[in-house]
Amino acid sequence: MERAPPAMRAARLQPSLETGPPQEQRSVLETGALGEAKEDCERMSGEAMDRRKVWEPSVYYSLGKESFHFAGHDISIRESMDTYGALIWPGAVALCQFLENNQQQVSLMDKAVLEIGAGTGLLSIVASLLGAWVTATDLPDILSNLTFNLTRNTRGRARYTPQVAALTWGQHLDRDFPRNGCRYDYILAADVVYHHECLEELLATIRHFCHPGSTTTLLWANKIRFQSDLWFIEHLKSSYNTKMICELPQQEVKIYQATAKE
Repeated sequence: MERAPPAMRAARLQPSLETGPPQEQRSVLETGALGEAKEDCERMSGEAMDRRKVWEPSVYYSLGKESFHFAGHDISIRESMDTYGALIWPGAVALCQFLENNQQQVSLMDKAVLEIGAGTGLLSIVASLLGAWVTATDLPDILSNLTFNLTRNTRGRARYTPQVAALTWGQHLDRDFPRNGCRYDYILAADVVYHHECLEELLATIRHFCHPGSTTTLLWANKIRFQSDLWFIEHLKSSYNTKMICELPQQEVKIYQATAKE
């Protein structure tokens, strides 16, 4: 999962001095927003600590290992407590299950697939094992563990060797992923939306790959936790033909399919 320090955008939180409420009300609003941000950060941290409880303790490394079985293969994933992007989140597992169980509805065989915010690589691994030509992307400091997991679980198993590339949302997209040379059938994203300050950059990244006139389909799975999740859904619907294709109430996860409006 690509992530940034969980913080609020000041410009988005603070009312205009010309048209906003009085100073006393502004202080209350800002305090409430900061309190909400703190609560959301604490919830994310709590979920991360819950992930750690299932790991075997290690004296030397803050690493854990998770095992899965998808697409007829055992998959072993190395996680880390160092960053949100090195943990497995529920949206990734849900989307893996959906892709495996709905191959007639969404066939990845011989399709070009890009995952944004790939994190540990579980979703990219499953897409590769289902026959896709995969490019897994995330922030530069995530790529080492991502490459390790992809190589470990796809070598000798996948139809195509998955690729790994650095991608910081909203930055250098035309340079690193020119539209005339980077065309994908599917964009995969799992739990990339939470309380961080890069939602607009995430939308810009999606628009770069899923633009009007393209045939690219976005498949996005997310645990719905925060108001920021609802904000993102509404903005996605404004520019994309969006429909929810799966809901897992117990996990609080929803899966959406979206294509660009003409």
